[in-house]
Amino acid sequence: MSIQIFILSKLIEGNNYPYNIKKRLSEPIPFDELSGLTESKLYYHFDSLVKQGLVEAIEIIKEEHRPDKQVFGITEKGRKELPKKIYKLFEKADGINEMLVGIANIKYVEREKVVEILETKRKNYTEHWNHLKSLEQRMSVDASKEKFMGFISGYYTTKADHTIYWLDELIKRITNEEI
Repeated sequence: MSIQIFILSKLIEGNNYPYNIKKRLSEPIPFDELSGLTESKLYYHFDSLVKQGLVEAIEIIKEEHRPDKQVFGITEKGRKELPKKIYKLFEKADGINEMLVGIANIKYVEREKVVEILETKRKNYTEHWNHLKSLEQRMSVDASKEKFMGFISGYYTTKADHTIYWLDELIKRITNEEI
């Protein structure tokens, strides 16, 4: 879904061709390499967006001694679908790392709705974490497993605190329009 959001967000800015979009994905940070995005995956997502009616081929640029470039544009349906895809990304993401494309394209959605989604996510995560802590308190651990359980408990506590902290930070920055 992230790749499709990225493609739609670039096409909403103007018609373009896949290779140029892939190049833009890798600058200044090589997101294409970090995400394992190959040209075949990129073209797969373009084809999928065409089949969904969200983008369409606009023209073919022919250059001597170069492959043809198929230029794509976003359709009206694509313009309407982009915000829905971004909201869905925020709803389904397990961590902020999975939200990066949505955060980068927040200008295409209502900030208040994203904050609402994130606040619900934080609330659910906190409730789930509190439930797990209550289970830990009810467990009886023999002396031979105390150090192991201390390690595991410390790891998950730090991870949960970290996740909640960064969700709060993201909510704050979106609300204050710092992102």
